[in-house]
Amino acid sequence: METECPACKTQNRVPWERVGQQGKCGSCKEKLPRAIGPFDVTPEELDLVLKGAKVPVLVDFWAPWCQPCRIAGPQVKKAAAELGKDAVVLKVNTEAHPSINKRYGIRGIPHFMVFNKGEVALAKSGLVDARQLIGYVKEVASAEPKRPSSPRPE
Repeated sequence: METECPACKTQNRVPWERVGQQGKCGSCKEKLPRAIGPFDVTPEELDLVLKGAKVPVLVDFWAPWCQPCRIAGPQVKKAAAELGKDAVVLKVNTEAHPSINKRYGIRGIPHFMVFNKGEVALAKSGLVDARQLIGYVKEVASAEPKRPSSPRPE
């Protein structure tokens, strides 16, 4: 992904694993603006984002022929704008990348998942609005971290 430095207008490459984090321009060293999604990604790029994400990641699994997905698109964009730096918002085209359906057990679209620390924390199918998407992310962000279970005595 590339982003332009507002100070010197240089294009800077941002690795997928650093999307949503504050970066510096490679030329003038000024802070780069955090990119606001949603970003269209491949399954491989999704893996990179999940690996490096410091905030929850909201993913919209969609297809171009799906009318509810088309209706959801502007809502996803609105949620991304409102969430800002509090989440990374991505879109994966399930028609272009059908293996993703099996990988995450997706049976209907639009399908939304929120990941926290690389793990699926919430999954919902069906048409939703920006308010609901923001609620999903906030629910995951405020959830108690899972504590490792203590080993069982043998």
